[in-house]
Amino acid sequence: MMEPELDQALKGTLAILTKVQPRDLNAATPCASWDVRALVNHFVGTARWWAATIAGSGDGGDEDYTAGDFVAAYEESIRIAVAAFGANGRPAAVTFSRGQHGAYQPYGVCVLTVTGQGIRQLRSFGDPGLVALLGFGPAPS
Repeated sequence: MMEPELDQALKGTLAILTKVQPRDLNAATPCASWDVRALVNHFVGTARWWAATIAGSGDGGDEDYTAGDFVAAYEESIRIAVAAFGANGRPAAVTFSRGQHGAYQPYGVCVLTVTGQGIRQLRSFGDPGLVALLGFGPAPS
């Protein structure tokens, strides 16, 4: 079961992304170092990173998601992330790294702190022993 606060945060971001039009991408944001394009890429890229980290399939990459259907990319990413969080029964996920021979190995656990306003904190515990201790499955092959 997913945390209601996490569900609310993901849906709130999706609602904002669906309102962004191509003509808006070069517009400024309240943060001088981010335009709308950078912010959209940050939202989608972060969701992609979550999905890739949870699935153990890589780092999510540095793409310009605004060049394609960024709403669909975000929706796909949150479906993967939410399924993994729900399957684990807690707002946490295993992170993997590749060993020197390319095989995935547990790195540690990421734990989300969520509130009614969204994700407040993401903590990474780089202790491979936590993976088994918390009941997560083995590394993907």
